[in-house]
Amino acid sequence: MTFDTHRSATGPVAGPLSTYRLQITAGFDLDAAANIVGYIRDLGADWVYLSPLLKAEAGSDHGYDVVDHSLVDPARGGADALDRLAAAAHQAGRGILVDIVPNHVGVATPAHNAWWWDLLQNGEQSRYAEAFDVDWAFGHGKIRIPVLGDPESGDDEGGTARGALDRLELVDGELHYFDNRFPLAAGTADDGASPADVHDRQHYELVNWRRADAELNYRRFFAVNSLAGIRVEVPWVFDESHREILRWVRDGLVQGLRVDHPDGLADPAGYLDVLRRATTGTYVLVEKILEGREQLPTSWATAGTTGYDALADVDRVLVDPAGQNALDALEARLHGGDAPAWADLVYRNKRAVADGILRSEVLRISRLVQNDDHSVGDTADAMADLLAWFPVYRSYLPVGGDNLQAAARWSTAHRPDLQVEIDRLLPLLGDPGHPAAVRFQQTSGMVMAKGVEDCAYYRFSRLTSLNEVGADPDEFAVSVADFHDRQRTREAAFPRSMTSLSTHDTKRGEDARARIAVLAEMPAEWEAGFEQLRAGHPLADAPFENLLWQAIVGAWPASRERLAAYALKAAREAGTSTTWTQPNVDFEAALDELVTSAVQSGSTRELVTGLVTRVQHAGWSNSLSLKLMQLTMPGVPDVYQGSELWETSLVDPDNRRPIDYELRRELLTRIDSGWLPPIDESGAAKLLVTSRALRLRRDRPDSFTRYAPVPAFGAAAGHVVAFDRGGAITLATRLPIGLLTAGGWGDTTIAVAGRSYIDVLTQESFDGPILRVGDLLARYPVALLVAADDRTALPTPTGRHA
Repeated sequence: MTFDTHRSATGPVAGPLSTYRLQITAGFDLDAAANIVGYIRDLGADWVYLSPLLKAEAGSDHGYDVVDHSLVDPARGGADALDRLAAAAHQAGRGILVDIVPNHVGVATPAHNAWWWDLLQNGEQSRYAEAFDVDWAFGHGKIRIPVLGDPESGDDEGGTARGALDRLELVDGELHYFDNRFPLAAGTADDGASPADVHDRQHYELVNWRRADAELNYRRFFAVNSLAGIRVEVPWVFDESHREILRWVRDGLVQGLRVDHPDGLADPAGYLDVLRRATTGTYVLVEKILEGREQLPTSWATAGTTGYDALADVDRVLVDPAGQNALDALEARLHGGDAPAWADLVYRNKRAVADGILRSEVLRISRLVQNDDHSVGDTADAMADLLAWFPVYRSYLPVGGDNLQAAARWSTAHRPDLQVEIDRLLPLLGDPGHPAAVRFQQTSGMVMAKGVEDCAYYRFSRLTSLNEVGADPDEFAVSVADFHDRQRTREAAFPRSMTSLSTHDTKRGEDARARIAVLAEMPAEWEAGFEQLRAGHPLADAPFENLLWQAIVGAWPASRERLAAYALKAAREAGTSTTWTQPNVDFEAALDELVTSAVQSGSTRELVTGLVTRVQHAGWSNSLSLKLMQLTMPGVPDVYQGSELWETSLVDPDNRRPIDYELRRELLTRIDSGWLPPIDESGAAKLLVTSRALRLRRDRPDSFTRYAPVPAFGAAAGHVVAFDRGGAITLATRLPIGLLTAGGWGDTTIAVAGRSYIDVLTQESFDGPILRVGDLLARYPVALLVAADDRTALPTPTGRHA
């Protein structure tokens, strides 16, 4: 079946008008996705956006640990189910966008990955040796596998060196270490040798798991030992790892691709060029995190990013800047009177990562530039400091060379003793063709992600709605004028880039963040309530307690199981009182008691529910404003699975829970029958906003062809965010508590063209050119206006293209 490209008044539209993201798992497979295509169509979403589909490690719920590039994962339904989903989607006029993973593969179970198994069996002589990024010289011709247990444990984990190797067994021509299975090189087990002696003859060396930090000799995804990097820049590696993906595109099953973690590739721009040629220009997005005002390289063959940059803008325009000083003061007090500056916290955490879990990567780069005058240790010290000061995820030399120079200036100012070594390294790290420069660029993003997203975000508790992937927690708020400027830039530079509010990687769901943002409007009340909660359940880690109680209030109501899982993960990621590798049993017991007290009947639960009641309605107002702005601003809006109702999930795996689509169908049917839902716990008001905005973008794409701020006038003008997209006018409320305190909208107005308008949310009519905001927002804190004399602008359930 041929998929019909959407058309606007100016011709074909390249790519989707909007997307709906689904996590495809064994529990929600491709056939389950096919069963909700009709709902996605009725919601108004244009394309179905799928998580990775290639065969992954058994039991994987995310799919980023691919073990076989030739197969659609049977656990997710297999190739036939993809055919059925594609047929259902195209029959409904929907396209399909699929997440692909070019940077790494899953190696947790070697026997499941034929490439990795062959590498372990044949070493440097393996056909796949070129596919993996292994420093054979450092491993003395062997690849190090960090699976052995600690010698001091005395339990079934075994020990290191010869003690652990005594636990090895030879079983059916394989080497086994408990549940771990490894291949044997030909002729290495034919003479009755002991398993330990057979191990010594292999092309791999099983080592203690703790040695991975400094002694691993294969590139990983971040610090995940079970995800091994592959060299997709090698032509045959690209061909074999993409053959099935390209078949999907060639056969018309898939219309677009989302590239996971391009920053891990040796040459992201080159990869995207090859992908463009192989797919004849298919719509491609990249999962790229931009720091601050960093811009995506315009030379890349991509429509844009997956939208974290948009998320940061929308979140911050709803934050009250007047709350910053009070929340800064609270943060300082919780840190003992001297809160660390965000930049200093980032540096320290990144340096700890470079010296810790990613030291093996730092040492590998250092070996590439070692000479007789400098030890690897001295070079690694300078290299780690440059990585820690590097201000963005990575450079793409020659693009981004200024960031390397900036890191060098900051490093030498901080550590003058490194000046000579850094001066020696700069020409090498700035040379696009030098192997050390390539690896430095691949590593800087790892250090940033592990040091900031997975550590600093859990240690900086000032206002945790700002601690989000792709965002800068140091930027407290964005003015309405700045927000407009950023959207004009987006429309001019990457108008087909994705926008998002929630993803499978966000630390907090969009509506949890919307509620937490309210605290900036009532910092004194939050401090008083927080201190009461803290007094009842002290953990002796005040900043973390602030972060945790904000999460509980933001996610409420939530089960004990969900909150306990989040609390434990957050505490171990923060690493201030307990860690993944050295759990603090007493602290974690106290943490568990805190969560129990929060959800069980009693004084603690009453305090929590009291705070939730205080912020809930303002949070819902923020949520509807967030959603409407994201769905109508420049870019291609994505709706993460289930987030058309309240999305108060916390970090994964909480944000990958099953979705109740029957409930959503029932609510959408009621809305389509004329019901205007109240703003309440059901979230149906958000479903109304989502469906009407998506349908309008689908039915009238020519109403979304520009970006112009709409001015507001009057006493409450500062509480309005309004913009005209070329026929569709968005109106959203900001700072709702301040608005209520000031007495409401009063005489506030917006100026529009002198014609009649219909709010597509409520179907109410209004006459321009001056519209009273209080009238427009009498029922909901948002409005979406179209000209009343163009009846075709009104969205329909299935759309004119269905």
